[in-house]
Amino acid sequence: MTEPLHPAATHHLPFFVTAPGETDWLFISMGIFVLLAVIGIWVFYFKLHALPEQMAHRGQKIQFEIVAVLALLALFTHNHLFWVAGLLLALIPLPDFTTPLTSIASSLDRIAAGAAPDAPAPPRRLSRRRHKSRLGRPTISPSNGGPDPCWSCSSARC
Repeated sequence: MTEPLHPAATHHLPFFVTAPGETDWLFISMGIFVLLAVIGIWVFYFKLHALPEQMAHRGQKIQFEIVAVLALLALFTHNHLFWVAGLLLALIPLPDFTTPLTSIASSLDRIAAGAAPDAPAPPRRLSRRRHKSRLGRPTISPSNGGPDPCWSCSSARC
C-alpha cells in the first residue's frame, strides 16, 4: 500500500484487506473451499441416496427393481418417505415365491402334455475314506464302526 490512508481510516488494517488492484487471496481460497464443499456434499448425498439400491442388490431382482423405483421417486419428488420405504424394503428379505410357482407350472405343463414325470436322480455315492479333521484326529466313519458320515464332507460331526 503505497497510497496514504484516509485520515478517518484506522491505522491498523486486518490482513484480509487488500489494496485496490491487488489479488485477494482469501477470496480465491474461500471460493475454492466452497466449491469443493458443495461437490463433496453433492457426492455424499447421492451416495446416501443410492444406499437402499446397493443393499437390495444382493436380494432378488424384483426387490431390487422396486427399491430402485422408490429411490428414483424420492430423488425426483423430494419426498423422503419413498426413500425410507425403499430402505426398509431393502432391509427385509422377501420370500421366494417364484421358484415354487415355476415348479408347479412346469409340473402342470408336463401333466397336461401327458409326459411321464422325470425319474428321480440316483443318490450320489461319496467316498467313505478316513480323513483327519482340523484338530488332527481321525473322524469316525462306517469303516471303523461309527455312524454314517454327512453327504457334504464325509465327516460324522457336521
